[in-house]
Order: sequence, then structure tokens, then C-alpha cells
Amino acid sequence: MPATGGRGGASIPTRMRAVTFHGPGDIRYGTVPVRRPGPGEVLVRVEVALTCSTDVKTFRRGHPVMIQAIPTVFGHEFAGVVAAVGKGVEQFTVGQRVAAANSAPCLTCGYCRSGKENLCDRLLFLNGAFAEYVRVPAALAAVNLLPLPDDLPAREAAFLEPLACVLHGVDRAGVRADDTVAILGTGPIGLLLLQAARLRGARCIAVGRGALRLSRAYACGAEAVVDLEATPDPVAAVRERTPGGLGPDIVIEAVGRPEAWEQGVATVRKGGTVAFFGGCAAGTQVRVDTQRLHYEELTLLGVFHHTPGHVREALNLLAGRRLNIESLLSHEMSLKDLEAALTAMERRDALKVVIVP
Repeated sequence: MPATGGRGGASIPTRMRAVTFHGPGDIRYGTVPVRRPGPGEVLVRVEVALTCSTDVKTFRRGHPVMIQAIPTVFGHEFAGVVAAVGKGVEQFTVGQRVAAANSAPCLTCGYCRSGKENLCDRLLFLNGAFAEYVRVPAALAAVNLLPLPDDLPAREAAFLEPLACVLHGVDRAGVRADDTVAILGTGPIGLLLLQAARLRGARCIAVGRGALRLSRAYACGAEAVVDLEATPDPVAAVRERTPGGLGPDIVIEAVGRPEAWEQGVATVRKGGTVAFFGGCAAGTQVRVDTQRLHYEELTLLGVFHHTPGHVREALNLLAGRRLNIESLLSHEMSLKDLEAALTAMERRDALKVVIVP
């Protein structure tokens, strides 16, 4: 393919292999133009991209925020190497290894000024990691594109964004040493939440289904595992694994289904906290036992996204090799196999899949 130059570096192609989203259930492998970086932007050659549950949801039903127009390249968890930089970029150089979060806050709105950058009124999202190159917008390059240590593998560095979300989640839930925490969901995010809670000194119970995922829950530090497919009463099963059978101090829901939200409320002890990490479909409603909520002083929390502080904390944990990242990876595939990877995740036959462009 013809090549064009990037400031200060080697030539880059004019077209690249990528997977584009054309509508629910319709993704296509092919080639698309490589967009040169504009002022303040950074073009990254993708070494590794990861699949996630949001990608599965996007593939099946689209996404109101991540997909603004079609067709578009999608995917948002990646690590790579700077291929070219736009005018005015001084903090990054061609050849430098980097990873990015999938968004950047404006830093000037009321939410940003109050330390709630995840709720920014003008949150800018990045999509396009399922490709050979991804162009990082100027606002994101300035806030949430980070250089990587030389010894951190790309397949681990690509966990920067999901780990930042998880760290925000355990902060929001108020996880502390000696808490008993039930994690509902043993997908990649549930297993990452489990590890983050363990780092805080919590005792963790994993609740999920599927032999692969339940076995990985033990590898991630779960002290007890509840198999939903073998348990007629999961609420009772979780409670009987807690001190005195009272229930967990904290429940973190990581499924994104209304029945799991309701199960979380039913499971937590008096005075406990339920953090709803998994996002349900738009318009979904859940039922709450108002008597429990009122008389037992339950705390119910929504959890969304991450902040720049959590992004940096995530990189520090990854660089320090504090997590069992390999336990969250089950397959490695090429770009052309992306649909098979997402389908395997949907069927619970895979955890995170490493996509190598």
C-alpha cells in the first residue's frame, strides 16, 4: 500500500485492515483509510486490542454513545506504539509505547471541577481499536494517553481502561480490609473487580456460571464460589458463606441484567452496600423491596466509567504486576476473527480475547 510520512518518524500506510460496525449484528473485516494526525493528535499503531462485554453489546444492538455514525471502526481497549504525531505534540515521540483510556473529560465543567470527571458534561469517547492504527484525539492525548514502561507487555497494558473503571467501582463501593464482598458475575470485569477488592484486603465470594469462568475466579483469589447453574437459591448460598450467615457487607453487580441487580439487593446484609457496576439496557426497570431499603438502611450506588486519577492508578498497578492478568485472557485471534471472538464471549466460552492486528 502507498505510504505517507508521520512527523518525526517512519512512513505510514494510506490504508489499513480494520473491522467496521455497520449495524446491529453486522460487522465487516476489510480496509479503511488511515487518517493522519491533526494538531495535538497522536496516531498509534495497535499492537494489541482486547474484547470486552461492551463490544459484545455494541455488536448485538449498537451503542448510543460509542457509535455516533455508521459505518465506523469500533473497539476501545488497546496498547501500541506511536506511529506519528500531529503539530504541537511534544510529550510523545514516534516509536514510544503507549496505552490509552477510551475517553477524556473536558476538565472545565462543574462535574470535572468537583472531581467527578466520569460524569463530565462533554466526555469525549474514543472508538477504533479493532484496526492496525487508531488516531487518538487531541483532548484524549493530553489527558489519558500514557507512556508505558518497557517491561510491561502490550496484552497487559491494554487493560488500562477496564482496570481504571474497576478501581473507580471499588472506591465507590467503599471496599475496605476485612469486608466480605460478593461479586455477581464472573466475566472479565467481575474477575477484575474480585482482584481489586482482594488488593484492598477484602474476602471475596464470586457468583457466576460456566466452568471456565468459575475456575478462573479461584485463580483470581475468590475464597468461595457460587455456581448459579447448580444452586437453586443463590441468595441463600451466598449468605451461608458469610460470617454468621448475615450476608456480605458489599455486593458488586457486574452482569448488567435487571435480575442480577435485584439479586444484589436481596443478598446484601443489613446496613450493607450494593454497587451496580453492570449497565442494563436503556429503559430497564428493577424492583426494590422498600421495606429492606428503608428499615435496613441499605446503600444502593450506581457506578459509571473512570477518572484520570483512576487511569493513572491502573497503570501503576499494571506496571507493578499486582494482578493476575493472564487469568482474564482465554484466546488470541486475528482481526478477521473478531466476530467469532465476540460470539464466544457471548456464549461464555471465552473471557477476554487478545486481538492482534
